[in-house]
Amino acid sequence: MGSIEEIKEENSPFVQLLMLCFYAFLGLFVFLAIGFAVIYLKYGGSLLQNMDWLSSTEASYLPAQRILITAQQIGLFLVPALLLAKIEGGRINGFYGFKRPDAGLLLLVLLMMAGALPLLEWVTQLNQKMSFPAALKGVENWMKAAEDQGMKMTIALLKMENIGMFLLNIGMIALLPAVAEELMFRAGLQRIFGRMFNNPHLAIWFSAFVFSAIHMQFYGFLPRLLLGATFGYIYFWSGSLWYAIFGHFLNNAYAVCAAWYMQKNNIPLSEADKTMDIAWYGYVISAGLTFLLFRYFKKQTQ
Repeated sequence: MGSIEEIKEENSPFVQLLMLCFYAFLGLFVFLAIGFAVIYLKYGGSLLQNMDWLSSTEASYLPAQRILITAQQIGLFLVPALLLAKIEGGRINGFYGFKRPDAGLLLLVLLMMAGALPLLEWVTQLNQKMSFPAALKGVENWMKAAEDQGMKMTIALLKMENIGMFLLNIGMIALLPAVAEELMFRAGLQRIFGRMFNNPHLAIWFSAFVFSAIHMQFYGFLPRLLLGATFGYIYFWSGSLWYAIFGHFLNNAYAVCAAWYMQKNNIPLSEADKTMDIAWYGYVISAGLTFLLFRYFKKQTQ
């Protein structure tokens, strides 16, 4: 019996949640420090004397902003989830679930993401019509100002002059967040909440709520909440994080590809924020098709 390795018992979900939060704060501090160090070595100390460039949309500041965005994704999301798995379970594959993906199921995820586009568009329209009572108009104005500033930053980052910038944005905006955020919110938080609540549906929606809230984009909260829940159920049913990562990547890559197409056809990127003109039955068809594809995906994974 002495030759049999003792299986380490996991900490309680409450302890794991505290560990994940601690790793997130620590990882964010360390990797932002690394990011600023890279900026100092690359651009000198002038950028660090006045930090107004952090919210600037000038093209000359975008490379430095990209460095910090990458550092934030790695430190706040990727590293904490990996550390938790390493300390609690040893091997990330067994702790979170990274079964080799099936080509047929990947195709289903692709069809689900494509079919849900009109439905998400309708939810986005509802979210953008959000209005507060008179007593909270100050809060509403602040949220709108923050949303407008965030949109300006997004448009600036999505300006791509060549194929190299397009590929860079695919990596920074689509691939890295898909891996890092799915590890944090689906693999990390959803797994913890599942043990904590002993209810997979509550864990999925609570994780999706945190996922949407942490982005601080108030007028995109509802569609991001639904996306988070979608990735959560895909992960829960399949037992493999690869499918959720793939769906997340497709969603983000669509935005990058749409921006690239618009620039190649001389369409202003400001038009990207406008909602599509879809007949009501288009939304109904999208909802029905998405529901059927979800049921089929669940059946195929059971």
